[in-house]
Amino acid sequence: MAELSTNLAGIKSPNPFWLASAPPTNSGYQVQRAFEQGWGGAVWKTLGTPIVNVTSRFAGFNYRDYRMVGMNNIELITDRPLDDNLKEIAECKKVFPDRAIVASLMEVCEQKPWHDLVKRVQEVDIDGFELNFGCPHGMSERGMGSAVGQHPDLIERVTTFVKEVARVPVIVKLTPNVTDVRFSARGAARGGADAISLINTINSVMGVDLDSWKPIPQVDGKSSHGGYCGPAVKPIALNMVSDCARDADVGIPISGIGGVETWRDAVEFMLLGATNVQVCTAVMHQGFRIVREMIDGLNDYLDAKGLRAASELVGKSRDTITTWENLNLNYKIVAEIDQSRCIHCNKCYIACEDAAHQCIDRVARAGNGTYDLVVDAEHCVGCNLCMMVCPVDCIDMIRVDKGVPAQSWKERSAANALSSGA
Repeated sequence: MAELSTNLAGIKSPNPFWLASAPPTNSGYQVQRAFEQGWGGAVWKTLGTPIVNVTSRFAGFNYRDYRMVGMNNIELITDRPLDDNLKEIAECKKVFPDRAIVASLMEVCEQKPWHDLVKRVQEVDIDGFELNFGCPHGMSERGMGSAVGQHPDLIERVTTFVKEVARVPVIVKLTPNVTDVRFSARGAARGGADAISLINTINSVMGVDLDSWKPIPQVDGKSSHGGYCGPAVKPIALNMVSDCARDADVGIPISGIGGVETWRDAVEFMLLGATNVQVCTAVMHQGFRIVREMIDGLNDYLDAKGLRAASELVGKSRDTITTWENLNLNYKIVAEIDQSRCIHCNKCYIACEDAAHQCIDRVARAGNGTYDLVVDAEHCVGCNLCMMVCPVDCIDMIRVDKGVPAQSWKERSAANALSSGA
């Protein structure tokens, strides 16, 4: 079997699957239950000055028959005393010394409170800190969380405060509620962060009840914007992880977060540059046991690929993501419909006719009143829409640009400019 252990900036764990700082890591009882199932690490629910949470704090976004494709929460950091949390962290580490335990922290943007909190927490045996600069609700209204994470200079300043006294590696958790996450990541790197983690939750309002006209979730008739997470945010998270992994001014390891539910999700994050992944919503939906399938699936995948270690995945697809100007304009694919598998549902025809390029024709069969759906290959632009809507996977996209030299927009523009100048 392949080696699954990972090393994130000096924080070692037996596999790349960590629990994110969230309700599943709110207590020692939960974290120990998770470790018994096989989780490689846990980021403890954010420590700081305990707050008072509201009830009615979660809401799920259901799509058709799939429940909780997204989730919204208005829960804040720990509401439990710091001493209780530290006692339980120490107990967990004693029972599971090989698992990574990282303490998530949040404080006001002043040196002394951060120094005091860091010194107090590292009195117990922990493997690292994660600075929560991502929480988009409640704490941000108090000048913490994403109120810090949206300002690279504040990220740099607070990270510097922590690094002055921390004896263990420091991870900076970034908010996605910014225009370009690379600037936030660069601030963390300038402040001396050993790694970054992203993404935290996305600003959202989950919905409104159409009978009562009250928001969802509602607290005595009112609500607040909250943090959106779950499978639906994965593409956003992958984009931001990829951006940071490719940025030379960041240059520190990444812990990937956002919609991780299966080993496949984890592999995608790792291929784009993440050293490990953190999971929350999937556990809230299905429980700690999902890690068993994640471990087995990753093992089987690595074996099938002939890889000796999970670490060999990290960054292998990083450079396949680029800017649009570098894409090959001469690359061409067209749709091809397998008539033997087609069920004539017309979904591809309707999609192409109404929302794409009118490149699928209904061609009558002689004598029996039936028809075939046939692609007009000459005019097909290869957009993929017909393949995407097909319910029986009978449409393939076939490459047809054999022998045509690749040329990007950047190269074409340079050639046109040279030609005009001549």
